[in-house]
Amino acid sequence: MNDPSPQSDAALIRRIGDGDGVATRLVVDRYLDRIVAYGYRMLGDVAEAEDVAQEAFLRLWRQAPRWRADAPVIHWLHKVTYNLCIDRLRKRTPVSIETVPEPRDSAIGPAGEIHRSQLSAAIDAAIQALPERQRAAVVFVHQEGLNNIQTAEAMGVSVEAVESLLARGRRALRASLAAVYAETKGDV
Repeated sequence: MNDPSPQSDAALIRRIGDGDGVATRLVVDRYLDRIVAYGYRMLGDVAEAEDVAQEAFLRLWRQAPRWRADAPVIHWLHKVTYNLCIDRLRKRTPVSIETVPEPRDSAIGPAGEIHRSQLSAAIDAAIQALPERQRAAVVFVHQEGLNNIQTAEAMGVSVEAVESLLARGRRALRASLAAVYAETKGDV
């Protein structure tokens, strides 16, 4: 996805700082879905993801009068959203994976659809089971499409740290999904 340039974002943010409602709608329309989706992938809860997105945009509006055009707005929003998600995750009480209810599959379809749904749920559960920093790196790179440099910037760590987090996260995902793969490879 081609993001707008830092300069075009800065012009919109300056307009927001001047109270321009049209610019506000443009920024929200441009980035809200991506921020909510990222929050959901990190937190596993739509309502919490929407709350985090709302807080990220509120912080952007407060920052508008002092905005500097050194990076696209989405990078700043990703960083703020990441930090808000980490704060929420740290405040949660640990939940055993056995106590998490299985997601309801409302679609009744052919075996391939059932298999795909079960596999998707297993992948989501495996990602949710990763430690928060590994989860963040995996989600930024593999689901949000950020590169390692952008991920490092959003997480406030070095590129080498991101690479290490990704390697450990991928290893953990392979290990936790190996049994699922072995169980389901002959089902479809």
